[in-house]
Amino acid sequence: MDDVAAAIADPVRREILEMLRGTRRTAGAIADRFPISRPAISRHLRVLRDSGLVHDELVGRQRYYTLNTAPLRELRTWLATLDEPAAWEHRLDALATEVHRTRRERRSAAGAPPGPAFSDGPETSDNEENSA
Repeated sequence: MDDVAAAIADPVRREILEMLRGTRRTAGAIADRFPISRPAISRHLRVLRDSGLVHDELVGRQRYYTLNTAPLRELRTWLATLDEPAAWEHRLDALATEVHRTRRERRSAAGAPPGPAFSDGPETSDNEENSA
């Protein structure tokens, strides 16, 4: 996973991956798209190949590269675990809604006027407030 994260950290390598989405290309065709040297593109392709993000196939004198998205799945799964607090926020919002609904139902059943769902301090009854 570290190799994959390091490989996609570079914008040139990300662009190469986008170029390979749904098609295969030769190293020369990839290099023609960039204003950097062919040896530099070869180094980028080697990093992508070593991380498993691309496969290469030698056909005659041409080396073709294809995208392999399987290594991205592990990274995507790990990234999703970092985003789990968002799921907790949703659950806490649902809990707050349920608490509000339950309090409103209890007040309605007791004949009390509706009040705020949450207060800044402890709840007091009318008798406690009048005796103060």
